[in-house]
Amino acid sequence: MRYAPTTAEYALSIFFIRRRQSTNNKIRVEETRERNLMAKLNINGSIRDVEVEADTPLLWVIREQVGLTGTKYGCGVAQCGACSVHINDEVQRSCSIRVGDVKATDRIVTIEGLSATRSHPVQKAWAAIDVPQCGYCQSGQIMAAAALLKRTPKPTDKDIDEAMTNICRCGTYQRIRAAVHMAANDTSRI
Repeated sequence: MRYAPTTAEYALSIFFIRRRQSTNNKIRVEETRERNLMAKLNINGSIRDVEVEADTPLLWVIREQVGLTGTKYGCGVAQCGACSVHINDEVQRSCSIRVGDVKATDRIVTIEGLSATRSHPVQKAWAAIDVPQCGYCQSGQIMAAAALLKRTPKPTDKDIDEAMTNICRCGTYQRIRAAVHMAANDTSRI
């Protein structure tokens, strides 16, 4: 014959189960808070407070926490360049940079912050030459080109080939090079 608990025993068991769940949830919340980092990031000239784990890639913070989706995920291993942003005027691949390694004083610029009106010489050249085919890699390509022109205002083909290591799956490299040369002639705003 099977034992059936009394109402009091049933109520007592529910109490202990809920108490154990409550204690476990509290421990999980505390563990999560210990792992999370409240970071201050200067993105496109605005200070953003984000609460994420220190090893979260900057790319995901930019896209998911801040909501700037122009920076793309391509490979996740810093090879393709779709995730390129500027950090202190240097082009960096944001998929491989941990938020915990970014200082509050670092200036991060995404494609959205390059020029709100798309008037940056590289953006104008990209449109004039109709560089994009599918367009997925183009924000990273534009960020790499802008960083190159800031460093080298009149690049040679060799300079462009060495600096523009981003991958374009559509193969628009000749148009990219032509656009970089066109933008180099309009560097008054770079």
